[in-house]
Amino acid sequence: MTDHTGYMRLALAQAEIAASEGETPIGAVLVRGEEVIAATRNARERLRDPTAHAEVLALREGAAKLGYRRLNDCTLYVTLEPCPMCTGAMIMACLGQCFFGASDPKQGCCESLYALASDPAFYWQVPCAGGLLAEEAQALLTAFFAKRRNP
Repeated sequence: MTDHTGYMRLALAQAEIAASEGETPIGAVLVRGEEVIAATRNARERLRDPTAHAEVLALREGAAKLGYRRLNDCTLYVTLEPCPMCTGAMIMACLGQCFFGASDPKQGCCESLYALASDPAFYWQVPCAGGLLAEEAQALLTAFFAKRRNP
């Protein structure tokens, strides 16, 4: 039996580290079977890389560790609904499935703004489910941005 909550808690721990580093608190964990393949966090500021989202870093690390770009037997857990770039990367990686915490009505492309992950126009669809520990994920984001706006 898969412990979805446990894997999301690992992603939340990565998000907390990101916040402590001054990064937007988003964490991701890539799992294959019961094995954690990658645990990453946003690193856009640290790496000065606009593509260094937690999800992209997890997919890159996972593909490198597994030695294959197709991640159809893997599950991604991410604290915030993936944006268009990350959702596109999930499709291109042929990801097995994705669970996310907080919804993102401004940029979320799994279900909120657009359902890119399930668009039949693409050769691969990624089943996504949101709301996993959503309150905790949203609380991290809210606290981070409140502190940033009112130091």
